[in-house]
Amino acid sequence: MTEENTRVRRMVLGDVEILRLVEWHRPFAPAAALLPGVGADVWRDNAGWLAPDHWEPAGGRAVLALQTWVLRCGGRTVLVDTGAGNGRERPGMPPFHRCEGDFLDLLAAAGVRPDEVDTVINTHLHVDHVGWNTREENGEWVPTFPNARYLIPAADDAHFGPDGAGGNGRQPVDRLIYADSVAPIHRAGLSVLWDGHHRVDDHLTLESAPGHTPGSSVLRLTSGGDRAVFVGDLLHSPVQILEPDCASAACLDPARSAASRRRILHRAADERELLIPAHFGGRGAVEVRRTGDSFTLGAWA
Repeated sequence: MTEENTRVRRMVLGDVEILRLVEWHRPFAPAAALLPGVGADVWRDNAGWLAPDHWEPAGGRAVLALQTWVLRCGGRTVLVDTGAGNGRERPGMPPFHRCEGDFLDLLAAAGVRPDEVDTVINTHLHVDHVGWNTREENGEWVPTFPNARYLIPAADDAHFGPDGAGGNGRQPVDRLIYADSVAPIHRAGLSVLWDGHHRVDDHLTLESAPGHTPGSSVLRLTSGGDRAVFVGDLLHSPVQILEPDCASAACLDPARSAASRRRILHRAADERELLIPAHFGGRGAVEVRRTGDSFTLGAWA
């Protein structure tokens, strides 16, 4: 099996084919910096299953994946988040600054052409979730998926857009991200802003889960007896299943993030939804079990 094939994985839930496209999977940041509320003992005590896919013990760094999920059913093709993109100015963000990745090659390896994508879902508008919304053509940023509708949380669009209030977690680089990866979608007339709940099709429903950003969202999948929930950055590491009140350093409202995380974890456990976060390495998706208000990991996908 080639390296490219190992980065395109497939599973099926009900009538929905799910393709996982992994741009990279590597140590990302010191665990204590990414998840400051998680004690060092939690990482050490769970090192047997956290390493190497989710934690690098020698360097004490959290290991994350940059990936996109492609859903196919009934002739429709839906993308969940679009990575960091190529050729972007991202000062202060070394992992994403002037990237030159092979996302479009991975998409082709998965048998997906950009012009056949029907829907693009941005779970929120952070740098590593919107980059391939667009590509550069003749010095201009244009939609990568010209026949798609891009579903964008209205609260994030208001926060990160040009009319948003200054401060409150919005940084100068966020204006660059919006300018090259979101504004061109609006100009092309391909954006759909939504809030609260939004039904994508018979199998997929978007739901607000704010805290990480004002408009952070999750995507619920129901097909036959199978259920899954794509949770974006509601969790960055599986240790947050064990410590759900611990928010990431990137959460704009940690308390609200924790409340959303607990709500989604409760439901995932009670309704046996497969939990699919944006950045989990390894097998990428896991079942959740709970006892009262405490959670543990079930089987990996």
